[in-house]
Amino acid sequence: MSVASQHQQGMTLAELLVAMTVGLGVLLTAGSLFIWATRAFAAQADTAAMDDAGRYALEAMARAVRQSTFVDWERDMGGPAADAPARLSGLDARRVAQTGFAIDHPIASAVHGSDVLAVRYPGSGAPPAGDGSTLDCAGFSVHRDREGWSVFYVARNAQGQAELRCKYRGASNWSAHAVVGAVDSFQVLYGLDLDADGAPERYVNASTLAGLDAALLLAGASAAERAADLRRRTHWKKLASVRVALLLHGAPSRLASTAGLRYDLFGPEYGDMAGLADPGVRLLETTLAGRHAARQRKVFATTIALPARTE
Repeated sequence: MSVASQHQQGMTLAELLVAMTVGLGVLLTAGSLFIWATRAFAAQADTAAMDDAGRYALEAMARAVRQSTFVDWERDMGGPAADAPARLSGLDARRVAQTGFAIDHPIASAVHGSDVLAVRYPGSGAPPAGDGSTLDCAGFSVHRDREGWSVFYVARNAQGQAELRCKYRGASNWSAHAVVGAVDSFQVLYGLDLDADGAPERYVNASTLAGLDAALLLAGASAAERAADLRRRTHWKKLASVRVALLLHGAPSRLASTAGLRYDLFGPEYGDMAGLADPGVRLLETTLAGRHAARQRKVFATTIALPARTE
């Protein structure tokens, strides 16, 4: 019985090189796809985080502004006194110190012309804890014998990053905490309602309201009487709505077109009209980025309606 001999042959060197080249190409393609997918996921996550931060900041400010209309009917049956201070006030292109009363002694070095929005409101419930229905921006309850404050402004943290902060009055002193970070600009406009019909005739900034108040001819023989007349007639009590806008930034952008973008926080029409007179409402990517790479940025804005007043 004879057995035929069998000869086995392996891959030639040329075949091995071809196989290795094909395999390396597949690995490089898979690696590129993995890197692209990772970057896309990171960009999506960064965009989602920016969206969440913007929505949260707008909601926090809207809640504070609406709270300014609160009336403790158990204490003030007829509503606030006519000569009580206005519940809303603000500053243009300013920031405030973390300590110190409310918006006294503002600081001119604002981040990209960012504004200040100050909201004051009465507390509710018996001291010292109140009933929990009136909260400041830190989440602390304000009782009826104490006036609550929520002051929104932009400042830089210890790392030099700009953040939207909310200043509040604690039990013994003033403090502030960050609401959201990565803020490029914070702007506020006020809907002025002169005829008390519940609709604003125009939107103006805080400087315009201050100028209108300065032009009032106040009645009173003493400074205290004139101050009381100003509190009664101030244009800050003639607001029908408040418009707030934030410009937030995310990760560096890989799109070449990003470098030429322009951001109008209240739309191009207002930017054309007041872009020079109202700092921060129109910003250019070249200005914001400086010598660094362009970034992803997004404008978040909302209009907060106030109850119609009675005269």
